[in-house]
Amino acid sequence: MKMFDLTGKVALVTGGTRGIGMAIAKALAHAGARICINGHDEDRLEACKKSYAADGIDVFAIAFDVTKEEEVERGIGIIESEVGPVDILVNNAGMIKRVPILDMAVEDFRQVIDVDLVAPFIVSKRVVPSMISRGGGKIINICSMMSIYGRNSVSAYASAKGGLKLLTANMCCEWAKHNIQINGIGPGYIATAQTEAIRVNGHPFNNLVMTRTPAGRWGDPEDLGGAAVFLASSASNYVNGHLLYVDGGILANFGYVEGENLLNSI
Repeated sequence: MKMFDLTGKVALVTGGTRGIGMAIAKALAHAGARICINGHDEDRLEACKKSYAADGIDVFAIAFDVTKEEEVERGIGIIESEVGPVDILVNNAGMIKRVPILDMAVEDFRQVIDVDLVAPFIVSKRVVPSMISRGGGKIINICSMMSIYGRNSVSAYASAKGGLKLLTANMCCEWAKHNIQINGIGPGYIATAQTEAIRVNGHPFNNLVMTRTPAGRWGDPEDLGGAAVFLASSASNYVNGHLLYVDGGILANFGYVEGENLLNSI
């Protein structure tokens, strides 16, 4: 359908070398966008090109650190000169450290905040002036269920993702008048390398996800592709400052059982 067609658009997906980022990048490519991805590991960037090529996607891959302004300036400058100005930005690069608050080093807390919250601020700030001058653009911030809930041992991640939800709203308040739509996607529990250790049969968290998700399964990274295409396309031109959860219904079903808060019990 024409309203979902991304032909001629340049999309930058940060952290697009695997998992959720790669799945979203591939979905945008199949909708017609020219895909650029970034990462900090040159070898991984080179290796992931094979996966894109297997799906018929000619991806432009470039290494730069999304937490450093000078590297973002350099990397996006190269994208603009070799591919074109960014029409669609997906702030996907992220990390998590599962450490109880009392055991967490301050530098580790800061690192998670830098990657998951400060980086979207830096990258968005770099691409938005061009979007304004060209009459519009799309920004998709990859948030989380932890944007609204806490859980044991993920204080830095939840703080960053909660902040990213409100950063999304504030970007909307400032940039919507320039025909820029800024929205978030809140993945549920997705089967990626990041969750592999807790998806083992018998693991308490795996049991929690399987019993409390109405869909009865972990999500696949590909489950996020449709939401990304919608938010990147003209189909969402009057959707702004919104956080779209793609979670198999788990937020509708999470809560208390026999007086116990399941989110805080694992």
